[in-house]
Amino acid sequence: MTERLRVAVLDYDAGNVRSAKRGFDAAGADASITGDPKVADRAQVLVVPGVGHFASCLAQLRRSGLERLLRSWIEAERPVFGICVGMQLLYEGSDEGDEPGLGLLAGRVERFPPEAIVPHLGWDVVHAAEGHEDDPLLHGVAGERLYFVHSYYAVPAAHEPVVGRCSYGGVDFPCLVRQGSVVGTQFHPEKSGIVGQRLLENWLAELT
Repeated sequence: MTERLRVAVLDYDAGNVRSAKRGFDAAGADASITGDPKVADRAQVLVVPGVGHFASCLAQLRRSGLERLLRSWIEAERPVFGICVGMQLLYEGSDEGDEPGLGLLAGRVERFPPEAIVPHLGWDVVHAAEGHEDDPLLHGVAGERLYFVHSYYAVPAAHEPVVGRCSYGGVDFPCLVRQGSVVGTQFHPEKSGIVGQRLLENWLAELT
């Protein structure tokens, strides 16, 4: 039997941590919730959930001491998974506040246009980005519906990291990104039933 990967879900008062833990447990990991950087650093995988305001989430991440840990993991190419605002934090900045993002991905986060009803809430189809049709992350996921809740979306400066896309409010936006050992989803895999579980299983399988 394959050993379950130890996953630390970062608790910095800005995420739906319990759902994320349940999602990774269901996908075959051994997940725990922690706000202690030293405890999190002993895990094999970091999960960065995020619900709410971009700048507030970043400020809370920094106050908790977890931003430094997260940056060190990214630099060391250790596995990190960002969910919703946790994915948006990977970009350089956002219209939702003046705080600079982590800057792993080139580009910014913008609000949906005025004609779009926000938040983008509910189940929507995820498509493979051009050139990523065979990405293992998308096996059993591309063409299926996953759960979204957000009012802002990423506008990438480079398309290589974009693995999956979704369309809403007249905007085609990245909803699944990968850069080295870091993966981010705009949708919530932990709230997306069997399809979301499959995506997490696909990623965890790559790490074992």
